[in-house]
Amino acid sequence: QVQLVESGGGLVQAGGSLSLSCAASGRTFTDYTMGWFRQAPGKEREFVAAITWSGATTRYADSVKGRFTISRDNAKNTVYLQMNSLKPEDTAVYYCVAYYGGIATMANGFERGYRGQGTQVTVSS
Repeated sequence: QVQLVESGGGLVQAGGSLSLSCAASGRTFTDYTMGWFRQAPGKEREFVAAITWSGATTRYADSVKGRFTISRDNAKNTVYLQMNSLKPEDTAVYYCVAYYGGIATMANGFERGYRGQGTQVTVSS
């Protein structure tokens, strides 16, 4: 079992920034590709970003590319999502995911991996 606890969500104005954190425990952190998904009310869940165990490779959804940055600190068992130039359409519950698979198949991570309880991000216009 992997336990994931997200933090850092909140309310921000459009154009602003937020940083999410996800602390992991329970298993070897570096065994997992880490990622973020989000789900807005009435919309399908969406992949946001992922990072390999070493941090050497990252992937982003086109909708956040150039604005969001995923990173990880393996010494702290923590993954981060820095979100800049936020837009109202970024409003969603953001979920941290630990996936025992490769970054190329991270789209499966929400269903097949471990996930946190989610943290709300609200961007006002």
